[in-house]
Amino acid sequence: MHLSDRVTGGFLVLLGALAFWGGSRLPGVPGQDVGPAVFPMVIGAGLVLCGALIALGIGRSFEAPESDDTEPLPGLAGRLGRYAPLAALLPPALLIAYVYVVEWLGFLPTAAIMVGVTALALGASARLALGMALVAPPAVHLMFYKLLRVPLPDGLLAAPWA
Repeated sequence: MHLSDRVTGGFLVLLGALAFWGGSRLPGVPGQDVGPAVFPMVIGAGLVLCGALIALGIGRSFEAPESDDTEPLPGLAGRLGRYAPLAALLPPALLIAYVYVVEWLGFLPTAAIMVGVTALALGASARLALGMALVAPPAVHLMFYKLLRVPLPDGLLAAPWA
């Protein structure tokens, strides 16, 4: 079953509008410029923008034309062969592992493992996966700690700014 770009884009616009509206109804935190409403409103605005672009067909010319010959799937799905749909279970499995491991191991090592495994599963080179695993978790931790003021578990490796 194939849905048109107008239908999927319209759905994303609706979803983004609901997220924006829901976020705008959250109460502010006295004395802080950034409150709990900011994140859902930014995500909602991004969904509305992306959904509108998809519905209007902007960027369609950048897509590669579909070919009749089947290309091998990248990353983990390509290595699984006929069991390729099982690759879709990797993100939920990583999230479940995160819940059970993050308190003991800490955010930085757990997130680094998750980013590295995901990058390799999506077909990235080992060099790129390692680079992303080393750069992304500290950047995310820094945003949560300094901007949003949300403490993340230290575990075995505490962030130097915490």
